[in-house]
Amino acid sequence: MQIREATTDDTDAIRSIAHESLNSTYTAFLDEDTIDDAVDQWYGESFADELADDRLLSLVVERDGAVVGFSQSELVGQRANTGHLLWLHIHPDHRDGGTGIRLLVRTREALLEEGASAIQCFVLADNEGGNQFYRDHGFEQAGQREVEIGDETFTENVYVESDLEGDGEWGAIDEVVADGETVYVSYGEAARGSKAPFYTAYRTEDRADRYAWFCGNCDSIDNAMDAMGRIECNDCGNRRKATRWDASYM
Repeated sequence: MQIREATTDDTDAIRSIAHESLNSTYTAFLDEDTIDDAVDQWYGESFADELADDRLLSLVVERDGAVVGFSQSELVGQRANTGHLLWLHIHPDHRDGGTGIRLLVRTREALLEEGASAIQCFVLADNEGGNQFYRDHGFEQAGQREVEIGDETFTENVYVESDLEGDGEWGAIDEVVADGETVYVSYGEAARGSKAPFYTAYRTEDRADRYAWFCGNCDSIDNAMDAMGRIECNDCGNRRKATRWDASYM
């Protein structure tokens, strides 16, 4: 699985995923004509120009060389200090294996890297699965707003990060099978790596027993840490440098 910035070459794939995702999830409260109009409006001729806008962030997730999901975000505010995650869509055939949560994690990280100090996510109030997705992964509803789709007005729920554990860490945690073992990956506890972040992995969902580091590049927990705090993944070579306050300062 690879997550990267979208390019104009991804336009057709993004448009197709948006259409398939909306039709699989939204037809309970949007008719097909409204969905078609929305896709044309959001991902039509002007979409390529939007991909080049520095204020917007579009990421795609690939599996085996094919784009299977995407997210769209923007930086807003006087100093662009709030990240708005506007859309996150995964093709219906690929909604497994943690694809959605991994894209959510990377989108959040990218917004923070661009200078966002807070993250807000938006999902239609009628989309029960989408609302549950954010609640399950470290967000809580903070308000609502109105959005126009076609000729109709709908209510969107606004989500912000919640401190589920009371320890200042982002609450997103997910059950993952890595190297044949079931672990619980805490995406709020990340360490920067040379290829992708390392995340803390626990034996249990309550985070009572820290077990390993989960490599965000190859999904492995087969790695080693030396006395200086350096980590290297034995599968892909992803490396984490020692922290500033490492063993040499003790």
